[in-house]
Amino acid sequence: MVSLTADMSPLHPDRNLALELVRATEAAAIRAVPFIGRGAKEAADGAAVDAMRAFLHTVNFDGRIVIGEGEKDNAPMLFNGESVGNGRGPAADIAVDPIDGTSLTAAGRNNALSVIAVSDRGTMLDASTVFYMDKLVTGPAGVGVVDIRLPIGENIRRLAAAMEKPVDEIVVSVLHRPRHEQLINEIREAGAGTRLMSDGDVAGGINAARHNARTDMCVGIGGSPEGVVTACAIKALGGHMQGRLWPRDDDEKQKGIDAGLKLDDHVYEANDLVTSQNTIFVATGVTNGELVAGVRRERDYVYTESVVLRSASGTLRRISSEHLVSKWL
Repeated sequence: MVSLTADMSPLHPDRNLALELVRATEAAAIRAVPFIGRGAKEAADGAAVDAMRAFLHTVNFDGRIVIGEGEKDNAPMLFNGESVGNGRGPAADIAVDPIDGTSLTAAGRNNALSVIAVSDRGTMLDASTVFYMDKLVTGPAGVGVVDIRLPIGENIRRLAAAMEKPVDEIVVSVLHRPRHEQLINEIREAGAGTRLMSDGDVAGGINAARHNARTDMCVGIGGSPEGVVTACAIKALGGHMQGRLWPRDDDEKQKGIDAGLKLDDHVYEANDLVTSQNTIFVATGVTNGELVAGVRRERDYVYTESVVLRSASGTLRRISSEHLVSKWL
């Protein structure tokens, strides 16, 4: 008798669910297109949220949103605790970001994504009470080698040695923010190069963890919800990720403590952020980027590119789709 694997059990998110979720990120990305470069990030986010919610409710699963989006920007959102799916199929925790990079979309810049991450029910950290997280992400070469508690220069030297490449060939992604001015200087003083991101650190983390990517490490303070989303992808890529929650003030710190979160420089590993070994990460490009191409329209067709990462199989699949414009009017 053949035993059931986690993939085949109806209690766990499986490959079929992954493909269903692509429809939701595709819909969100397509609906955001009219707002690209128009300076209206909340309008873009609202359109993407509505499209994603509509498609999620048709999916065969019992989903509960643990990590929603929009609270820190007063934007439309899929609410934390909201139930999605048709209630049939596996029970799952959901993290959503209908547009990771609303400012990128509004400005018409690269690397905006529509994102969904899924894990088994009860396995995804709810870090919503503390909006920011200090993160370190690398590919498999960084496992057991780098540590967020070490100075950035030491981590760069360790990673360079593990990757067998000169330090001056190491490229580190960092969100371009005033809070990172010293960090950026230290990276350059160590001899490495920087790739400064205006927004969208989910893509930055994944690109740092991918095989043969153009960046080797992603560091700095970004959204804690995005950190949990990124962890789902990193587990599928076999990469390394650590995070420390970064409350902005004493009031937010107390909210985090009251919610049971670990602060005071506690380091969350990827397996702490998402304890399940069965995660799914789905992303569709809104604008062009290193990870995926953005949505484009040519006459009667809309073209999308998506990626699906599954930790159970350790795979990254690309899905290119053609959509009849007439079906979206």
